[in-house]
Amino acid sequence: MKRTLLHSILGLALFSFYACDSSKKDDEKEAVGDENTEIVKEEITIEKIAETPDFPDAIIEQNEPAEGAKLQAGMNKFSYEVTNYELSAQTIDADVRKCANSPDGQHIHLILNNEPYTPYYDAEFEHELEEGHYVALSFLSRSYHESLKQYDAYVLRQFNVGDSDEEDVDLSTPHMFYSRPKGEYVGEDTQRILLDFYLINTDLSPDGNRVRAKVDGEEFMITSWEPYAIEGLSMGEHTVELELVDNEGNVIDGPFNSVERTFTLKEE
Repeated sequence: MKRTLLHSILGLALFSFYACDSSKKDDEKEAVGDENTEIVKEEITIEKIAETPDFPDAIIEQNEPAEGAKLQAGMNKFSYEVTNYELSAQTIDADVRKCANSPDGQHIHLILNNEPYTPYYDAEFEHELEEGHYVALSFLSRSYHESLKQYDAYVLRQFNVGDSDEEDVDLSTPHMFYSRPKGEYVGEDTQRILLDFYLINTDLSPDGNRVRAKVDGEEFMITSWEPYAIEGLSMGEHTVELELVDNEGNVIDGPFNSVERTFTLKEE
């Protein structure tokens, strides 16, 4: 009787051991997958882009619309004088940047009230304006949409269209304008996404003003004004949030210092 009971206990113990071991192996198999399954964890990174061609003598000056102009709704003329910078030319390192590049070359980014920019490849063009008050930022861009970050490479002004009589924005305070990412990225352009913004009346530092960036909710603190590359994104829609903050993490007052945009990555 004792021997039979002992055998029963041993049998139960062995059954329990193999059952647990089998369950463990099943769990491991589920975690690893079969030989045809690849589990990929999305790891988003933001890193400074390696040094790009500099254009220290590039200058953009705006002739129209004039500062404080009163315009009619509809198509309006924008005209500039651009010196020491060739619009419509490919930036010399465009083929090695590994990010989205415009086949039409270097251009002007026109940003109205911090809405998505429109690229223009000539120094004169027409742009449709609805009634309202406008803060217009124009800056020179490399062919792969990276801005020239220097005093003479941008123009900032404001004007009213139609019957608008809104008060001017104080342009002497710190402002941040969103530029990239924008729209859709397809194929090879999805591997490296340019993150770029434009600062007015401020700089960034670890102990001063900074830009708090969130990509799909993952937070990064940017402490120097340079172009950055976002990598590690999966196909589909993504969200970028940018905030210009002080050294305590508070958003700096201003109409454009907090912005959220979406963009999409596609295989083909």
